[in-house]
Amino acid sequence: MLETAQLSDRTRKLGDFGYAGDDHVVPFEVGPLDARGRVIQLGPLLDGILGRHDYPEPVARLLAEACVVAVLLGSSLKFEGKFILQTRTDGPVDMLVADFSTPGSLRAYARFDADRLDALTAAGETAPGTLLGQGILALTIDQGEHTQRYQGIVELDGTTLQDAAHSYFRQSEQIPTEIRLQVAKLVRPGQGEHWRAGGMIAQFLPEAPERLRMGDLPGGDGAPEAEAPIDNAWREVQALTGTIEPGELIDPTIEPERLLYRLFHEHGVRVFPGVHVADECSCSRDRIRGILEGFSAEEIVESTEDGRIAINCEFCSKGYEFDPAEFLAAN
Repeated sequence: MLETAQLSDRTRKLGDFGYAGDDHVVPFEVGPLDARGRVIQLGPLLDGILGRHDYPEPVARLLAEACVVAVLLGSSLKFEGKFILQTRTDGPVDMLVADFSTPGSLRAYARFDADRLDALTAAGETAPGTLLGQGILALTIDQGEHTQRYQGIVELDGTTLQDAAHSYFRQSEQIPTEIRLQVAKLVRPGQGEHWRAGGMIAQFLPEAPERLRMGDLPGGDGAPEAEAPIDNAWREVQALTGTIEPGELIDPTIEPERLLYRLFHEHGVRVFPGVHVADECSCSRDRIRGILEGFSAEEIVESTEDGRIAINCEFCSKGYEFDPAEFLAAN
């Protein structure tokens, strides 16, 4: 059974499919299994972000995964703020940033060493762990001014973003969590190549806290993970999400609602209206001017070239120019 929750004036009928579509994150709840989660399929939004920078394909795939993780985690925020995913590693792709602002704005960019990337690509060594290398994955929640940021850090040691996200929830949140990611470049007749990415997060959130018992972390003094009891409801969620085929997360003919029905219809799954995610950057001329106003006279001079200060946003590639005289006068 699939139940659609009516959270707006729009009428939804029991069993309806396909009303969310691409670039909408779809929350869901499986009451009998004490599970909640979200599903997303990214299409045009992803084309916009990746096409703007013309990234090499291995880099584009990594950044697409980062975008999916940022949306899946950031869309759970119940307040106005940001969720920022950022990697800092020693691999050829040494930085990924995906910045999600509530209720549904996403921007992202990647930094990479072209020479090292070309060498690995020629050798056929483009596994995510190889491209990222060793370093950290930082997941930051920012509620804005006058609030303290919360940041969780996970080690990246040849692991994928999906594995790192699992480690984050195990170490920082201690919530049983399953995450599935998939990225592909599809060719549509008459439309050329298009990027698609999809993902699902499912979490075990029972009312009784004792049901959340998990195995001790490696090196701890509690029960090893292999000996830790697993709640039967969560075991069922793991088994069902384990049946997801990679193509189901990106196929435009298999909407999130249809996938959720296939997985959980025997238990009854409640699907909420999808929230649109847009390719939007928060940069502005006023924001950048405010940053430059904090520069010293020496820094303003160093930033000046051909009589102008030119700044390009790393996220959206939009350019801004300023007259250094207006900042030097203030100093």
